[in-house]
Amino acid sequence: MLPSQLNAQSFDSYPPQARKLAVDNLALIRQLPVAFAALLLREMNSYDWRFPAEQRTVEDQFSFLASQTAQQREALLHGFATLSLPDSLVGMDWIRNPQPFLDSLTAHLWASHQHDGFRDSAAAYAEAWSTARPLPLPAMPRLAIVVLNNDLRAENTSLFRKLRPQGVYFSNVDGTQGWKSIVSLANARAQKSPEPWQHWYIEGGAFDSTLSPQLAAIGYDDLQSTRAAMMRRMQQILGSGRGGPEELRTLMAMTTPADLGLPSGDNETLSRFKVSVLGEGSGTQIFSTTFVQWSAREALRRAQPSTLLMRYAPRQRQLPMNEMLSGASAHPEPDPAGSTVDADMGAYYTWINQQRLTGASQASFLVWSQAQNVAVAVSPTLPHATESSNAVRVETLLQQLS
Repeated sequence: MLPSQLNAQSFDSYPPQARKLAVDNLALIRQLPVAFAALLLREMNSYDWRFPAEQRTVEDQFSFLASQTAQQREALLHGFATLSLPDSLVGMDWIRNPQPFLDSLTAHLWASHQHDGFRDSAAAYAEAWSTARPLPLPAMPRLAIVVLNNDLRAENTSLFRKLRPQGVYFSNVDGTQGWKSIVSLANARAQKSPEPWQHWYIEGGAFDSTLSPQLAAIGYDDLQSTRAAMMRRMQQILGSGRGGPEELRTLMAMTTPADLGLPSGDNETLSRFKVSVLGEGSGTQIFSTTFVQWSAREALRRAQPSTLLMRYAPRQRQLPMNEMLSGASAHPEPDPAGSTVDADMGAYYTWINQQRLTGASQASFLVWSQAQNVAVAVSPTLPHATESSNAVRVETLLQQLS
């Protein structure tokens, strides 16, 4: 079906808010090239369960496209409109199920050597849209805190080398009451600016119950049964012989909270976020360090929070892939040294992802190893590429970032 053939009933399968948004913008959607329309509908299809920042992105795109004249819009989307697509691809049900269409589109673009042109067109559109509709600044300066818990130890490992040029490296940190001070600060920030989904806590081990319920929380141990359900689903797909990695990715992306026993209703936004972390992240079902890093990446990208607190715990030691996927080992052996390396790199990736958000020049970042008593603090008020061997408490570091 072509976009010009769409009508209000085409969106009957969409949830209420998404359906209303589609119908309200139906005249505009009818004028879009099929590949671009499918990309937009993928975001709109799950609009009801998206974070406010993601919903604003969809709304802003409609506003931007509507503000263009027909000639401007045609020029902007020319690269999408001139793609050569086979009838079998256009004939897919890209309205109700955009993801399988987009997966097949990607494969076709690579096979037909059109991928570079598609990428250039997408980049040009994104630049024009973001220039016309810049993202707002956060309600308060962003703060990300990464903690390597006391079980993460690695002999002869010098931590945070990639982050040291960005701030101050503290080699003599007094961690007494350090975690308690961090929790207090996170709770205070959530209390001061209580907008939904603006404060996050990502845990690689067991949850700390003293953190405010105003923080969106996702934890590796807490999702044990969900992770097991996801791995069973992966085994069923792999064992069915229905396809290779592409088919697995498509089917995993279509997994719902109900498929994994997660609640819906008021918690559906967070439930669907958990499903996406486990279904789209490679290794998030098995390794706690990968789970924490990917969850942080997705929270920053999608929710764009003001506060992000994440704590790494030891992951299991690597085993043969079949054994890890089967979950045959009820008590896998932990790997503190490997986990420390993972967490070190994960902290660096988190800082990079934080820098991609609005207000990056005013954002602050802290990474602290409880076991090795070292930390790096990054802030607009702190110098770069500096080291301090003076004894300092975590509470003092937090004060310098606030």
